[in-house]
Amino acid sequence: MQVPESEKLRTSGAEETAPERSANAAQHQSHYDFMVVSNRLPVDRCSTTDDAGNPTEGWRRSPGGLVTALAPMMTKTDGAWVGWHGAPDETVHPFHHERMDLVPVQLSTDDVEHYYEGFSNATLWPLYHDVIAKPEYHRTWWDAYRKVNKKFADAVARHAAQGATVWVQDYQLQLVPRLLRQARPDLRIGFFNHIPFPSPEIFAQLPWRQSILEGLLGADLVGFQRPSDAANFTRSARRFAGATIKQQQIHVKGPDGGVSRVVRAQAFPISIAVDQITKLAKDPAIIERARQIREDLGNPRTILLGVDRLDYTKGIRHRLKAFEELLDEGSLKVEDATLIQVASPSRERVEQYRLLREEVEGTVGHINGTYDTIQNTAIRYLHHSYPIEEMVALYLAADVMLVTALRDGMNLVAKEYVTARTEDTGALVLSEFAGASDQLKQALLVNPHDIDGLKDAIMKAVDISARESRRRMKAMRKQILDHDVDHWSADFLSALAEKVVRDDS
Repeated sequence: MQVPESEKLRTSGAEETAPERSANAAQHQSHYDFMVVSNRLPVDRCSTTDDAGNPTEGWRRSPGGLVTALAPMMTKTDGAWVGWHGAPDETVHPFHHERMDLVPVQLSTDDVEHYYEGFSNATLWPLYHDVIAKPEYHRTWWDAYRKVNKKFADAVARHAAQGATVWVQDYQLQLVPRLLRQARPDLRIGFFNHIPFPSPEIFAQLPWRQSILEGLLGADLVGFQRPSDAANFTRSARRFAGATIKQQQIHVKGPDGGVSRVVRAQAFPISIAVDQITKLAKDPAIIERARQIREDLGNPRTILLGVDRLDYTKGIRHRLKAFEELLDEGSLKVEDATLIQVASPSRERVEQYRLLREEVEGTVGHINGTYDTIQNTAIRYLHHSYPIEEMVALYLAADVMLVTALRDGMNLVAKEYVTARTEDTGALVLSEFAGASDQLKQALLVNPHDIDGLKDAIMKAVDISARESRRRMKAMRKQILDHDVDHWSADFLSALAEKVVRDDS
């Protein structure tokens, strides 16, 4: 397949003829009425060959919920997506891909180490997930976070049209709204936080808490996964930023002590591309693949499935402990039940994640060494990422889905599993600490810290009657079908477009 010239990499070291530069510039306009800003662009590099068989590099759309949610909308608007292209110390010029204009932000190796691996994922991530792991606070990381957020804000300010709408995504870019507000007060700015927002008591630990809040309060609308997250943010804004709250609106004080702006904080639970999952679940080839998965496992009576990034917030260790105890007690037998655990690689340069991988793989090895037989394996552990087609096949093969997160903004895997079960079969064991539990109330809800309670829920899922399964799954599928990812983005942008009625009385 030949990669169109507009989709080939443009790097500082690449040769580019004058006609190519002219054609590339013609396809990429300079100002946009709508812009999405996220840490990463919605594309990944891919290698292919041209008609002559020569290797060349291009781009393909990234997997993942955010890209699935926003890419179709971007192709219908006069918009651009701003983000890092994924390679440090490399300059990539703006380019066009699949009807989307993309504006790369250049990051150095130090930026990636200190802003992303450091402050974003070793400071903010554990803090925002209820300090499940200990956050690290380093001033050099904070300095890098500020510097990189300004890079993103500068890129948006250069390319946004007068009065444009800008939608900033997630915890890596919490300073961008205020920086944009200062540089471009004409912009309409929204921010969506995809992970939880901690209680004021936990947020208080952050040395730079006021700067983070001031950054977020530069937005007109701040969106969260759950009402409790929005409430936590509002309480922190009042306590640490001196804002006042009136009718669920945050009144931000100006230098003179009067109200300078009004910011809204609301919950907008994100969802999935329902049509895509449903279509794949009905594909004969994927149905056959699901049958083959069961056969390869020896056709056990029950297949349990966990699908997670290998992250300490996902409760994988708790799930393995509960499963091991059920085997030890004889409630489950390896001849009848198999657990498939997909643990996709995650942040492997961060020490906590390397240690977690060692612990999880050691636990899996211990369980299999204790309970495996020649014919049967207790846990099939897969440290890989898989395409969506294979994931849907796994959803169809699994009788029980285990989502045991200790803290999770939403967890779209739970929604994907329910959507894929088009015949309303199966069972979902779902942590009450995952945002999805607010919508999927008919799941078997658990506190994953309560190992006995988790074991009881697993056994209830294993032994569930067809009638109860159908009742629960049907209700959950209806909720997801009525609130898909298009509904999420439309709700947020509609709210962002609304005029705020101020009540300064």
